[in-house]
Order: sequence, then C-alpha cells, then structure tokens
Amino acid sequence: MSTVQISASDVNKLRQQTGAGMMDCKKALVEANGDFDAAIDYLRKKGAKVAASRQDRDSNEGVVIAKTTADGKRGVVVEVNCETDFVAKNADFVAFAERVADVAVNESPASLEDLKALAIDGIKIADLLIDQTGKIGEKIEVSKYEVITAEKVVPYIHGNYRLGVLVGLSADVDAAEEAGKDVAMQIAAMNPLAIDKDGVDSKTIEHELEIAKEQIRAEGKPENMIEKIAQGKLNKFYKESTLLNQDFVKDGSKNVGQFLDSVAKGLTVTAFKRVQLGA
Repeated sequence: MSTVQISASDVNKLRQQTGAGMMDCKKALVEANGDFDAAIDYLRKKGAKVAASRQDRDSNEGVVIAKTTADGKRGVVVEVNCETDFVAKNADFVAFAERVADVAVNESPASLEDLKALAIDGIKIADLLIDQTGKIGEKIEVSKYEVITAEKVVPYIHGNYRLGVLVGLSADVDAAEEAGKDVAMQIAAMNPLAIDKDGVDSKTIEHELEIAKEQIRAEGKPENMIEKIAQGKLNKFYKESTLLNQDFVKDGSKNVGQFLDSVAKGLTVTAFKRVQLGA
C-alpha cells in the first residue's frame, strides 16, 4: 500500500492533464505511488480496457466538422462519433472533434487511417480515441474523412453539427464565399447525386431508364414511343438529382448553374462533399 500522500491539487493537476474524472485520477495516483507519468499510463490502460468492452456498441451519434485551409484552396470534413446525443452536445467532445479536423486540414492525410496515425500534442489520434473512450465511457470513433481542393472551397455545417458540406468553386471571385454558402445549403437540403449529368455513373443511368420504360409500358404507351419518353424522364431525373441542374432553392426562377453564372460569368462547382451524421 502506498504511503505517498495524494493532495487535492495533485488530483486536480492530473485531471487537467488528462480530462479523466476526479476519482479515477486519485486512484491512478495512488496506484502509481504519486508518479504522474505512471498515473497517466494507468489511465490510458484503463481507457483501453473500456474501449475494448465497447467495440460491439453502435456509435451513431456525434458531430460533423467541415473546415478549410487559410487560403481556402483545400477543405476537409470529418465525422467523429459517440454513442449518445448527450455526449455529442458536450463542449469538450465538440472541441476534440474540432482538433481532429484541424489536424486533417493542416496535415492533409491521404486516408482516414492516415489521419488516425497523426498526432495531437504528441499522441496519435488512434490512441486519443481510446483515451476519450476511457474518459467518457462511450465508444468514440472517427468514421469519415473527406477532402477536396479547388480555387475556392467553402465549408458549411448544418443542424448543430449533424451535416457538413464542402463546395469547390472554379474561381475565387468577389462574393464567392456567400455564393458557396448558398450552394452548400442547397446540397445540404437537396442531396444531389453529382455536379451535373456527366458525373452520374452509367449503372445509375441504366437503372433510371429501365424504371422509366417499365412505367411507360405500364401506362400502355406504344413501343415506338417508349425510348423517346424514357429520355424525357431521364432529363427530369438529371434536373432533380444533379446539382447544377436543380432549381435553386433561394430563387426557383433559375437553376444552380444559372445562379452561379449570375454571380460571375463562368463560375461553377468543380467538386463537393456531403457528410451526414450516421448516414
């Protein structure tokens, strides 16, 4: 049994360093005979045990963070998950997710696994996830990481961190930031499949055409008219499902492509990412 006296200030100091609970910090210092480094190791091992016990849990709550570099040329969106809405709304959890996003912005990792291998304050994010699980008592995970580059990237977070959007524009013109936000809100609301019809994959096109033809046959239309009518239905699909062809939510008299062209001649979207919590 340790004879070292553990003071309240020692416990508080360890709590400030680790974020663990007061009783856990006191126990860690007692077990480590007052050695702070050993106490931190104790807490991290405890976190690993808790993490192992939570691996079969679903972590469908959390936050989505979208950010860009200072020059606005590159943007990232990350999803950091927990198990309950209560934790998702906790300021410390949101701050942790923000720091993960900051690392993604600053270091530009090539993949989600590469992101987890990067460090915050000298500790790998993968290890910090275990630490957070130990402190919070819920499974904490980074489940999504997306990145785009463009002449102008605009980030948007919707619904109390429940959905994040990145929009890449073809030019950094006056009013690009405001226009990008408007288009990002369009993407959040309308969830387009692609930028325009050229971005829709051939399997989706074939599937939509087949559905259209079955509908037309069911209506009793002549066989020689089916192909033409099906193409018309496909054009309607493009209008509803591709970003530049969608009616602009803030002004239904024009589509998104026309709106951007009215902001600056030739301005268009070159890339976008939409990440919805749990989707």
